[in-house]
Amino acid sequence: MLSESKAKTRAISIADFLRSAPAELDLELVAGGEGQEKHELRSERIQKLGLALAGYSEYLHYGRLQMIGTSETAFLQRFSPEKRADAVASLPIANIACILITKGLKPMSEVRAFAERNAIPLLRSDAVSSRAIALITSFLQERLAPETTIHGVLVEMHGFGVLIRGESGIGKSECALDLVARGHRLISDDSVRIKNIGGKLVGSSSEITAGFLEIRGLGIINVRELFGVASVRTSKSLSVCIEFRRSDDQIESDRLGLEMESEEICGGRLPKFSLPVRPGRNLASLVETAVKVYMLRCEGSDAAKEVLERHARAIAIDSSKA
Repeated sequence: MLSESKAKTRAISIADFLRSAPAELDLELVAGGEGQEKHELRSERIQKLGLALAGYSEYLHYGRLQMIGTSETAFLQRFSPEKRADAVASLPIANIACILITKGLKPMSEVRAFAERNAIPLLRSDAVSSRAIALITSFLQERLAPETTIHGVLVEMHGFGVLIRGESGIGKSECALDLVARGHRLISDDSVRIKNIGGKLVGSSSEITAGFLEIRGLGIINVRELFGVASVRTSKSLSVCIEFRRSDDQIESDRLGLEMESEEICGGRLPKFSLPVRPGRNLASLVETAVKVYMLRCEGSDAAKEVLERHARAIAIDSSKA
């Protein structure tokens, strides 16, 4: 098994969320500032506080952003100040990390007092609820996605993200160099950061090594300077994995390629080709062919099955003549 760092689920403090959230939200801290470093968001899911304010708070979960919009505000306005204070005070403090008021609405005094008293950050945005939900969900999906780092090379070929794996020194970087020279694009060499965003695996390079390849005998080369700006990109969703193996590895393989292997990475699965590495084999050509085979399979074409079907038809014809 090739090395892979353990995927970790992430969290973001409310203070960090305030600093890095999409500018369109134009977030403002209204109250509860003392809790912005202590409280954190752990899920991209957003909950509206309407049912909880009505007394049903069973499904209020900590780590989710709680929202008060026009409907929740109108609901509270129907109450007398005393009942409104009781409704807000009944919210389970331990289950609330942050409250966001949308559409630039003025926070009710009872909500502001509740947030200040319990050090729960109360934020405000001019965005309407639907737009705020879309922006925040997209932002948190990326920031909170499980992430891992693996040893390998990531390139883009024919619009597909191709992850090349194999032990150190087997020829991954040299193959990537050959592929870039053929017009494909480098994303990351040696260390690939992978996030599982909404079930989709997305690979990228670190800021330090982006655009560089390490080639034995040449050292570190700048791919952008050698091949132009179109030869690199920063990230790409992963489509297929290709693993280089030593020719003396005692691993059974399907010579016909009837069954597609797969690789589990960061909670997702990638279809995988295993290519034995022998002297004289052109790895870049094999990788290009493997990607084209994968493309044809995605379109429903399978050469191995076609050969077997032809063989079966030939046997049937010979049997009928007997």
